Amino acid sequence: MSSKEKAIIIGGGISGKLAARVLSDYYNEIIIIERDQKPEGPFPRKGAPQGEHLHALLHAGEYGLEELFPDITEKFYSSGAININSTIDLSWFHHGSWKVRFDGGYRTTLQTRPHLEWHIEQYMKKIPNVTIQYNQIVQDYLYNKAENRIIGVELKTGSLRADLVVDESGVSSLTSSWMNKRGISIPSEKVDIDLSYISKQFELNNHHERDWKIKMIYPNPPQEKIGGTISKVEGNRYIVTLMGYHGAINEKEVLKGDRGFIELSKKLPILDIYQEIKEAKPLSKTSIYRIPTIIWRRFDKIGNLPNGLLLIGDTICRIDPVFGQGMSIAILEALSLQKLLQQHKNELHKIPRFFHKKSASIISPIWNMVITEDYRYPATTGKKPYGLTLQQWYAKNIFILSSQNQDVYDNFVKVMNLVSPVSSLMKPSIIKNVLTHAFSKNSKS
Repeated sequence: MSSKEKAIIIGGGISGKLAARVLSDYYNEIIIIERDQKPEGPFPRKGAPQGEHLHALLHAGEYGLEELFPDITEKFYSSGAININSTIDLSWFHHGSWKVRFDGGYRTTLQTRPHLEWHIEQYMKKIPNVTIQYNQIVQDYLYNKAENRIIGVELKTGSLRADLVVDESGVSSLTSSWMNKRGISIPSEKVDIDLSYISKQFELNNHHERDWKIKMIYPNPPQEKIGGTISKVEGNRYIVTLMGYHGAINEKEVLKGDRGFIELSKKLPILDIYQEIKEAKPLSKTSIYRIPTIIWRRFDKIGNLPNGLLLIGDTICRIDPVFGQGMSIAILEALSLQKLLQQHKNELHKIPRFFHKKSASIISPIWNMVITEDYRYPATTGKKPYGLTLQQWYAKNIFILSSQNQDVYDNFVKVMNLVSPVSSLMKPSIIKNVLTHAFSKNSKS
């Protein structure tokens, strides 16, 4: 097997660590450059402000993480994460109706993002050729213009050379600014969603039994713009995340105190979350995270992208977090990178180009699925997908049928969890159900 000397990864978030994990089998030395301080436990970090909000690993993400880090799921549970039956313990109010609940045999892990990241960090410590340099900021690339190749990075403390540089520095990445300065155009798809995420942790009273571990209240667009989720997490806590599109949330009112957050929960389509937290004990401050725009940078379409440079995670695509797909996309990308490394182990220099194309194929159907929902709000702006009206009509019928038909919901669960392709919702039996439902509804009206 051909091996290279060194790979540098800019950013020690989830995507960066996943990339380090798979690259460690093919490079003699992996250095992760992380701007945050070394973590002392499963606590939120400054470089990931979204970490204080609700996160979830979809089924595809959970399976993939277990493949990359064997037995990590059991580590989650042994330190307090919640193991649930995905279609029994989830109570989901979606587009005006409750999803049918049944035993589909699916498992989901409920935990905070810092808890998940902390366990990944512990696994990384066991990989001997991976080191993490904390409190470091990458200022620039080392660039060989004659070969159009990134050959390393410039730090405040000096320079580091490498055979491969991976940029996982996020939506405001070094690569984007570096290319802009050189007049290299990055084709991008942008959609303005003006989303606010507001979260708080609570200790709920135990006066009554709950038939759920996580409850999701999704708005029915375009009339309703505010939704929310309450989820049990490690430490016998519940995290509540409320979200609002297009300025629906008055952040100043919410930040006035604990009551501001609780009063906001009254604006959800139904009062279930309010009823749970109105007398609950707050355990954290109120945290706000804003996502004005989602963006997919098409590095796969840049013909003169420098050699020796690989982009991953949010550096490529920041997607609407409401649907919980971000971490799972990162895991699918890491698995794809691993497969490419196995296939092209004797020509590692070709990996970035192959990877960017593969990443685009992972993101494309998910991006289309997400923005189809985002465009239910007239204020959402950007490039609309082809056949949007038909897609929205069909999806709406799938949502409604998921509250009545177990088979339809089972297929929808697989698609939402990135286990099955969207095309699986176009099976003849499901199309028949959709048309029958739509015809029946129209005839009654």
